[in-house]
Amino acid sequence: MQSAFSILCQGTDGLRAQTLEEMVAGAAQLLPILDVIPNAAIFIKDLQARYVLANRTLVLRCGLKDLRPLLGKTSAQVFPAQLGPGYTEQDRKVLEEGFVLEEQLELHLYGSREPGWCLTHKRPIYNRDGTTIGLVGISVDLQSASETHPAFERLAAVDEYIRGNFNRRVTLGELTRIAGISVAQLERYCKRVFHLTPRQMIQKVRLEHAHRLLHSDLPITEVALQCGYTDHSAFTRQFKASTGFTPREYRQATGH
Repeated sequence: MQSAFSILCQGTDGLRAQTLEEMVAGAAQLLPILDVIPNAAIFIKDLQARYVLANRTLVLRCGLKDLRPLLGKTSAQVFPAQLGPGYTEQDRKVLEEGFVLEEQLELHLYGSREPGWCLTHKRPIYNRDGTTIGLVGISVDLQSASETHPAFERLAAVDEYIRGNFNRRVTLGELTRIAGISVAQLERYCKRVFHLTPRQMIQKVRLEHAHRLLHSDLPITEVALQCGYTDHSAFTRQFKASTGFTPREYRQATGH
């Protein structure tokens, strides 16, 4: 998945196209390859954050049968209200500020329209004059744990510990003691087995619990505390980075 993204990005960083149309024309030749990748949504957008190219995986996740209805629309126009506007806000930050997004843990929709986790990468597209002409991105599904890795049992214990203690501050020191390895090994092995850093693993469990609690009548400050956030503003920032909404906005969008 990342290799396909790299090919697209090389087109922006190496022999740069002068216009977005040139870029899209070149990238369109890769669509037959990009269309067969089932676990990654790949796309190019214009300066107004509108889709100008996307692979079949993204088309299907938007509930469409082919690419044409997607073209010229923003994420806010094609994804559900609790997700789409956040993606578009993120796009505008990339387009207007030159922001490069790397391995952002996000909530996405799968083919079944059920939510699931992805790691998203986005970067601006520049022409030969250094002017921004669009953006390119990829959202890769979070893969299943690699159970064949030699360190899997140790890391499964780490994952179990996180799930049992996410409602308080969990330190890397605690996790390394459980796994019996160094911090550097823990970081490296977690990426190989769970495809996340230890901090992302903690974040994912906390946010999953927050999504469940926000469908209740529990006050948002209490939701934050039950998910391990003593700082309410930190909870709001991390939740918004994941969904594009503040907890309050998410609750309103889902009718709770």
